[in-house]
Amino acid sequence: MSLIYIGQQITIYGGIFIFITGSSGNLMSILVFSSVRNYRTTPCTFYFLIASIFNIIYLANNLISRIVSTGYGIDLTKTSVSWCKLRVYIGNSVTLISLSCSCLATIDQFLVTSRNANLRRFSNIKLTYRILLTISLISCLHGIPILLFYNISSVTKTCINTNPGYAIYTPIYGTAVLCFIPVIIMIIFGYLTYYNINSIRILTEQQADRQLIRMILSQAISAFITFIPYGINIAYSQITSNISKDSYRLNIESFISMMTTLLSYIYYAVCLLVVCKIVEEFIFRQIVTYF
Repeated sequence: MSLIYIGQQITIYGGIFIFITGSSGNLMSILVFSSVRNYRTTPCTFYFLIASIFNIIYLANNLISRIVSTGYGIDLTKTSVSWCKLRVYIGNSVTLISLSCSCLATIDQFLVTSRNANLRRFSNIKLTYRILLTISLISCLHGIPILLFYNISSVTKTCINTNPGYAIYTPIYGTAVLCFIPVIIMIIFGYLTYYNINSIRILTEQQADRQLIRMILSQAISAFITFIPYGINIAYSQITSNISKDSYRLNIESFISMMTTLLSYIYYAVCLLVVCKIVEEFIFRQIVTYF
């Protein structure tokens, strides 16, 4: 039994499990956050609402097609130029929006818990709408090169980037912007939020910091575990792209690539944890009244 076969089976059954649990979790988050007006008008929970919507789109667009191509050999990106371009474009744009929402939610937590009144003023729903509109526009514009440069290779019959310059930019963007930077932002602002709330005596006495620690860790750890291995694999593939490799090494690298890619999908499927952040939001709104 080869590693490739094992990787394929894990991708199929693991992918199905991730899709079902992820879709259910995100739908639950959407239902909870959209059913209460206070959640829709609060920046932190509104960011999570938008992230949950785009998480579902990402899972449907990327994970389903990966399961179908791996399990049944049906890969429309090899036969349809339009789908070759559109799948990558949607996945790229949706990922950027979803991760931005997660980072912005963490930053908003820091702003709300700050003792500085000027910083707290930046946590308002009108500004949130503008930020999300700007990020959505930037994400859509950022993906335009994909529509221009991606095509079906006449040699390998696979959907690939055909522009050498963009081929250099893609792994750098994937490693830095989509993997390391979001994790760093979540960890930094998560720590600053904890520091803010821990300095408020009344909340420390109520042990609110323990709840916050669980919230912050669940978000930062899930991002770290799922994205860092994926980012490292992208960097490794780029560094060793010109090295001659035997079939054994190629099989190992292919297996690792399948596993890290599947692992990255888990981040978009952990939104059941996001529902728990509702409690955190109530804590934050109470903090404002103490100043």
